[in-house]
Amino acid sequence: MNQRLSGLVLAGLLAGASGVQADVSITRGATAIPDGEAQADQDLTVANDRLAFAIATESRPPWGVPRGTLVDLAAVKDGEIDLDRIAFADFIPNNWSAWPNDGKEVEIVEDTPERAVVRIRRNWADAWVTTTYTLEAGSDRIHLHTELENAGEEPLEAIRSGFTLWPDTGYLFGVPGLGDAKETTAENARSDRMVAYDRDWAFALHAPYFDRVNYQGQDMYLEHDLAPGESRTFEGWLQVVPDGDLAPVVAAEAERRGEATGRLSGSLRNDQGEAPSDGLVMIEKDGHPYAWTLAEEGQYAIDLPEGDYSAYATGLGHASSEPVSLSIAAGDTETLDVDGLKGPGTLNLEVREAGSDTPRDARLVILEGQQPPVEFLGKQTFFTELEPAGQARLELAPGDYRLGVNAGAGFTAKAQELEVSLASGETVDETFVIERLAEPNDQDWYGGDLHHHANVLEGTTPPEMVVRAQLATDLDLTFVSDHDSTVNHAEFQALSERRGVPFIPSIEISPSWGHQNPFPIDIGAELQVDPGTDSVQDVLAEARRLNAEVIPLNHPFNDYGYLRNLAADNVPGGFATGFDLLEINAEVDNEPTVATAHNLWDVGTGVYFTAGTDTHDAWNDLTGRIRMMARVPGELTPRAFARALKNGHGYATEGPLLYPRNGLFGDTLRLTEGETYTWTLDVEAVDGLAEARLIGRGGEVLQTVALDGRQAELALELDSDVEGWVALEVDDQDDDTAWSNPLWIQRDSADAYTAALDD
Repeated sequence: MNQRLSGLVLAGLLAGASGVQADVSITRGATAIPDGEAQADQDLTVANDRLAFAIATESRPPWGVPRGTLVDLAAVKDGEIDLDRIAFADFIPNNWSAWPNDGKEVEIVEDTPERAVVRIRRNWADAWVTTTYTLEAGSDRIHLHTELENAGEEPLEAIRSGFTLWPDTGYLFGVPGLGDAKETTAENARSDRMVAYDRDWAFALHAPYFDRVNYQGQDMYLEHDLAPGESRTFEGWLQVVPDGDLAPVVAAEAERRGEATGRLSGSLRNDQGEAPSDGLVMIEKDGHPYAWTLAEEGQYAIDLPEGDYSAYATGLGHASSEPVSLSIAAGDTETLDVDGLKGPGTLNLEVREAGSDTPRDARLVILEGQQPPVEFLGKQTFFTELEPAGQARLELAPGDYRLGVNAGAGFTAKAQELEVSLASGETVDETFVIERLAEPNDQDWYGGDLHHHANVLEGTTPPEMVVRAQLATDLDLTFVSDHDSTVNHAEFQALSERRGVPFIPSIEISPSWGHQNPFPIDIGAELQVDPGTDSVQDVLAEARRLNAEVIPLNHPFNDYGYLRNLAADNVPGGFATGFDLLEINAEVDNEPTVATAHNLWDVGTGVYFTAGTDTHDAWNDLTGRIRMMARVPGELTPRAFARALKNGHGYATEGPLLYPRNGLFGDTLRLTEGETYTWTLDVEAVDGLAEARLIGRGGEVLQTVALDGRQAELALELDSDVEGWVALEVDDQDDDTAWSNPLWIQRDSADAYTAALDD
């Protein structure tokens, strides 16, 4: 077998003059797929004239998944392999839980010009996962067949297994009928496939077995039990399309389902009589987006399963046409021609601070008005420029718009709205004024979103857009923690320096048994442990080698959280000390994390809070909607900020702001036996205060204070029996919460206290 495909060209695989379909090949070694991650000597690349994929049999897959995983997938265009577009596409035995693994078998079952068959067998603890990948000559689909066998003595109950497709670029079109739900059942599904796409490629995962999805359909699962000795099979297909047209995906789906089809075709023209840029026709079924087809040079055609649909046309920056109802009959052709699509208008917006006229960074979201139905036609979320600050230029389809304007909304300013109307070809100039209502920096309090991704693996946001998103929500420091990678550090540093903002370099070390965000680490330092195989002690030592000031436990109780997997005995190395912070995460239920912090504080252990959003897509998720505030007197630097958190001088918040006067979070208040004390704090919330709770040992609520208005002074009585620690929780009128670190209470006898003062 050749050790590498010859360059990027599959000339030897292409069809000859006779028209015979192109051969299939299997090559061993570093993959020829550009940007591919399978780079080891024994990795396998399988290709024909339509697609290429690579299996990491030796290279390290992402997220601690065992070796033997499909990590690279690309279209082949005109004999040349396109870029790898995925982080991972394979079988997951039970959601994103830990995957204990110590066995792997790789077998090339068939290697002929007509067909390539590769079988990978791996254990998942006491179960076996055996996946067979088949690619045939001339096919645009990889056939996936997995057998999951319970070889253990205990039943596997209510596990969620199935194929996944995680792109590392582009956009997602979830299962039709299920919208963009992160997690839901298949009850309302109009299809059994999801698609990752951009203008010049589309990958579809066909999964007819599924009964639920996770992460907008990237995971297509079946919930099931598996008794000892029992096995279950899963069948799916990965389809590769060389452009952003879903017509081939619909055709493949109809073929495998045995559905009769009819055709819809026609032409598109704008109000200048020209084919609109990136014109397409969107097909809806039962009121839900179903598929789209591109109009190349204004002409389009798509075969649809017989039935009732509606369709409308649009294009880049163009207004959408009115939907038309259609009935597609088997073997028939319906014609829909659309003329007069109106082209875009332009909004030039300046965002300024009330009173000072200082430029303000802002996040802009279309609340009402045309939102592009396909994301390569444009965004529904925008950010002001890095330079010049406070300015944005939006090319939008003509019409009436209501835009949400966020410049620290919910923290230092109110969420506001802007109404504007745009005509085709018109330019509108607007200045928008933001009133700043809170100034935490004046009291040395600074905020950061301490769990954020850029464009590594499943992250889809380029570094500049992450920086703009973090500044737009009025964060004081920039931060990135890409999975097992520091490749974006240098760019983040340069972008942050342009605006004079401190940058905290981090990395999300990502074993399947528990993720961590050590920070700040050395800029660009490379990870030298293997999260898929190394122990917790090795990982902690690596974080210290990277020069981390603090090591947080990310989402400690979700499927890939350390504390959950520690309880399930899934952590190599078991229990380990050395973690500094517990994460309050915007994406998970934080009650177990808060309760664990209380338990640790009860025994005097100074493990404190951190907070982050875990944002991967800054256009569709709100950066900074939870953040960690730290008190840093003097110069604000990444290491000073981290040290403040290590000392407990901070709080996590979804909105309310806290200013302790005579007892800083993390400090120790020494009282004599029987002494009472009044802990005084100022609190504020731009969305209005609702309630404050004084929390004590065991998580007991010691005092509840009803609040009203935007600002309040709290005078909390610490009675003579209060000892160990106290902390504060504050809610605002939108049910957003702030959770403080503890104020430690040490009680001494009068004689001991006097002696301590004398010393």
